Amino acid sequence: MKNNQNKMPLYEALNNLKTQRIVPFDVPGHKHGKANPELTEFLGTKCMEMDVNSMKPLDNLCHPVSVIKEAQELAADAFNAAHAFFMVGGTTSSVQAMIFSSVKENEKIIMPRNVHRSAINALVLIGAIPVYVNPDSNERLGISLGMSLDSIKKTIEENKDAKAVLINNPTYYGICSNIKEITELAHKYGMKVLVDEAHGTHFYFNDNLPMTAMEAGADMAAVSMHKSGGSLTQSSILLLGKNVNADYVRQIINLTQTTSGSYLLLSSLDMSRKILYTEGKEIFERVIYLAKYARDEINEIGDYYAYGSELINHDSVYDFDITKLSINTFDVGLAGIEVYDLLRDEYDIQIEFGDIGNILAYISVGDRERDIERLVGALSEIRRMYKKEKKDLFKHEYISPIVKVSPKEAFYAEKILLPLDETVGKISSEFIMCYPPGIPVVAPGEMITDEILNYVKYAKKKGCQILGTQDLNVDYVNVMK
Repeated sequence: MKNNQNKMPLYEALNNLKTQRIVPFDVPGHKHGKANPELTEFLGTKCMEMDVNSMKPLDNLCHPVSVIKEAQELAADAFNAAHAFFMVGGTTSSVQAMIFSSVKENEKIIMPRNVHRSAINALVLIGAIPVYVNPDSNERLGISLGMSLDSIKKTIEENKDAKAVLINNPTYYGICSNIKEITELAHKYGMKVLVDEAHGTHFYFNDNLPMTAMEAGADMAAVSMHKSGGSLTQSSILLLGKNVNADYVRQIINLTQTTSGSYLLLSSLDMSRKILYTEGKEIFERVIYLAKYARDEINEIGDYYAYGSELINHDSVYDFDITKLSINTFDVGLAGIEVYDLLRDEYDIQIEFGDIGNILAYISVGDRERDIERLVGALSEIRRMYKKEKKDLFKHEYISPIVKVSPKEAFYAEKILLPLDETVGKISSEFIMCYPPGIPVVAPGEMITDEILNYVKYAKKKGCQILGTQDLNVDYVNVMK
């Protein structure tokens, strides 16, 4: 039987604290905002009063025994998980905690290559060995898809000593894999199943959306509550299945988790969980409606392609997140990042990201039909005013990696800084990635090829934000000596 999902233990504890008129001789040093009046004016008195430190009435994130423990139990119930941990280091910290808990140095983990950098960063730190499954791709859209069941089965059978399988579900574009059958297959070989569910918070609260990691029987899932769940930026939840040692995972989390967890972030998780559980079905019905309305209107413009569930092939696109407004821009003759920049600079519309061939507008219950209409109108004008021949467009996002050494070995190896043009055939010792979405074009331990070099140059020319290199201009790259 569910706990009382109308309760918000952290919110209630913080409210009680306000009535006690505590004199603070602890940190933070702004003392409820009195020591920093400019910041207090900017953020508001209520916000500063709630920015407090761990104390007995508020529990402790690293060792929860009261209100945080109760809030996490409510979250576990709401998400149909055995356990839940509140994370204040973003979903990056959740993804890394899953990996740290499941594999050790020199042990294998199977994962798609189009993972977020946080997963490969975990391998750099722990020394585990990635076994990549190249995702299928859609040539029309230039995007990578999910993992096909045949590909993952072949990889598992060739690497029976692997300890875990990591799945992206959904991808940034809304593509979902067959996580139930992948989970059952991995468990048959004694492997843990970890799901990067950063963009799938809403799946848990509406039956018209794809299957959740917990429903599929996954061992752990990293859920980015701040993306579609309404909590504050940087707040996340790590969900655990019934066969995972939660006490061990908590110890792993505490290796890197701050001992000064923000109560602004923690209370936002608690309050958002309550709203999602009690009103999520209606909230996401509204989001589904708005996304469909936007897709239909954009596809009427011409040349743009706002894609949806018609992509489903019951394998590498096993399902599709219909709340996603992913739009291909190839036929307009513009790279996605060019449309992104035009929307921001000329129309004051901030979308989630633009990459080589696509843009993503994140739709939530906070959007209105008139906001959608403004976006549609702007896209129509951009097509009319800026359309080009598409002959010079780079046609795909994903480049299959050539892995030479482990990410850890390459990252910590002796290295030399070379001009970008001189790196072909060398092994990179750092990341090169476009952000968002933060999927590496090349990761430490992979060979730099002409194809990668051309991609990076094209992305720079089109204005993509490229991260990961020591040289902030990405004119030079560190490679292994």
